[in-house]
Amino acid sequence: MKLTSVLIAAAMATLSNGALAEEKILNLYSARHYQTDEALYTAFSQQTGIKINRIEGKEDELLERIKNEGANSPADIFLTVDAARLAKAHELGLFSPLTSKTLEARIPSHLRTEDWFSFSTRARVIVYNKSAVKSEDIQNYADLANPKLKGKVCSRSGSHPYNLSLMASVIAHQGEAKAEELARGMVSNFARAPKGGDTDQIKAVAAGECGVALANTYYVARLLRSTKPEEIKLMEKVGVIWPNQSTTGSHINVSGGGMLKTAPHKEAAVKFLEYLVSDQAQRYFADGNNEWPVVENLKVANPALESLGTFKADKLPVKNLAMYQAKAQIILDRAGFK
Repeated sequence: MKLTSVLIAAAMATLSNGALAEEKILNLYSARHYQTDEALYTAFSQQTGIKINRIEGKEDELLERIKNEGANSPADIFLTVDAARLAKAHELGLFSPLTSKTLEARIPSHLRTEDWFSFSTRARVIVYNKSAVKSEDIQNYADLANPKLKGKVCSRSGSHPYNLSLMASVIAHQGEAKAEELARGMVSNFARAPKGGDTDQIKAVAAGECGVALANTYYVARLLRSTKPEEIKLMEKVGVIWPNQSTTGSHINVSGGGMLKTAPHKEAAVKFLEYLVSDQAQRYFADGNNEWPVVENLKVANPALESLGTFKADKLPVKNLAMYQAKAQIILDRAGFK
């Protein structure tokens, strides 16, 4: 009996040690590539004692890696930007449904699903050259198709998720015919073939290469916060429009993530996701990377975001952006939006 008791005690100690080990490790696969996130992760580890092992890469590469690793994947959390990319992980069956009173209480219902959650938002705005375009001519996304802007529109690739998500929102609100009308009108108005990222579009607008372009707000805010003389001068030439303020509101996209089904450290994973909606973490998203918190009525200290003013945001559920992604790509391709 004594030997049995010793074996049971040893087994209990092993299980206890295993549980403690689980508490102290989190394996994070992240497609967010922002230096400011370092402070976010460091603060979590300091508060919880949980060490974060991080692998960074492009979204498709990380998703393929998780799929190939299968049940033996060490990944606990997958983080990325854009609702469509998060939905892709869901469609691949990689996320685990998760019930958390903290996440439900702090994240508005339209910014979460049953297995992935938004932690920050960004709006897709119209930037314009103040000397080349009148602001009253570009109050809505649909105005980008107006013949008045012939030869004045710049854009990044039509296959990029930012543009696909915007087009998906148009389909969700107005139908495929209106979405195609917008796509064809934009193509007719192109100043040049689509190329570059959002920062390139803003700089092209300032330089007069084009009159208008679309950009995510954190790219605008990043340039507004710049101390480089040439970028300060550049932004003096650029105006920003919040589109669709009298209708659906400006299109919103997100950064978010979820716990993987095969996560070996589930308790640590839940703690991390809940930490991301804490006041401290939400301020890191806003003050560090120029994104808006998902937690409502949280005060942040980012002068660039404040300078952009308040706006009406589209409340379309983020899962609906993914629902129309395939149709959005077909429409953009058909319109010649390369």
